[in-house]
Amino acid sequence: MKKTIALSLGLAMTLMASSALAADKLVLQLKWVTQGQFAGYYVAKDKGFYEEAGLDVEIKPGGPDVAPPQVIAGGGADVVIDWMPSALATREKGLPLVNIAQPFKRSGMMLTCRKETGITKPEDFKGKTLGVWFGGNEYPFLSWMNHLGLKTDGGPEGVTVLKQGFNVDPLIQKQADCISTMTYNEYWQVIDAGIPEDQLVTFKYEDEKVATLEDGLYVLQKSLDDPKMVDKLARFVKASMKGWEYTRANPDEAATIVLDNDASGAQTEKHQKRMVGEINKLTEGSTGVLDVAAADRTVETLLGGGSDPVITKKPEGAWTTKITDAAK
Repeated sequence: MKKTIALSLGLAMTLMASSALAADKLVLQLKWVTQGQFAGYYVAKDKGFYEEAGLDVEIKPGGPDVAPPQVIAGGGADVVIDWMPSALATREKGLPLVNIAQPFKRSGMMLTCRKETGITKPEDFKGKTLGVWFGGNEYPFLSWMNHLGLKTDGGPEGVTVLKQGFNVDPLIQKQADCISTMTYNEYWQVIDAGIPEDQLVTFKYEDEKVATLEDGLYVLQKSLDDPKMVDKLARFVKASMKGWEYTRANPDEAATIVLDNDASGAQTEKHQKRMVGEINKLTEGSTGVLDVAAADRTVETLLGGGSDPVITKKPEGAWTTKITDAAK
């Protein structure tokens, strides 16, 4: 009897070990720190969706000193999350990034201004100081200014660009008339800092028809030439989208999962619940399949940069449905 039990336990442990060994490892590099913006991936890992798909996924947080394209170029990740303007600019410079899925259907980017500045429409930006994020996040802004015919050299016929840190201090301290904010993050930081909503004016990139695609999943071209990697990526995308579906259905639980994964301890429950709620608006209706029309609009926006476009020619092979087709 004891021998039978021992054999059974040994067999079970062997099977468990074999299962663990069978899980395919995959490294995902986030665009920013652990927060609700990436809830779907943390949920997929926490709820076992990746494990069910035979994957062992490592999620690497980003930060102000982390550039996802550089990480994947150096072999530090298999998949990165990036905005399409950054990815296309990087691709044109020689790194063959390819969009394999697009969980975010809408842009959360906007400029937030103090009402007291008198700014009521984009044309009022002329002569003003605008806070802008760099490190690849400046591309949509620069394209927008070019569409408005506003130079960004600080001259009287243009705007003065303030290189904005990843905080809202320039608006609070009145160093800038407007700053870059995301609907799910910095906008609420401004309000929490004491400026009420009725004292703010916002300009969403979506509303201004200059929105570009954000938070897509990107890999290097060589990954798509490897059948085993294609299979792994298809399982990853399918499990990730399951994570996003769960996040939309259970936003508070998703926020808690994010907090559980925040090693810095910097995030708060109130902020993360609010963020997940706003993020769900951007992923709603997404199956992960890239909307080619939206990608084309992103390209046209980036090409429309006058004498200083973000990209100089239409990209070829910058996105594929190979992975999302296999994930169905």
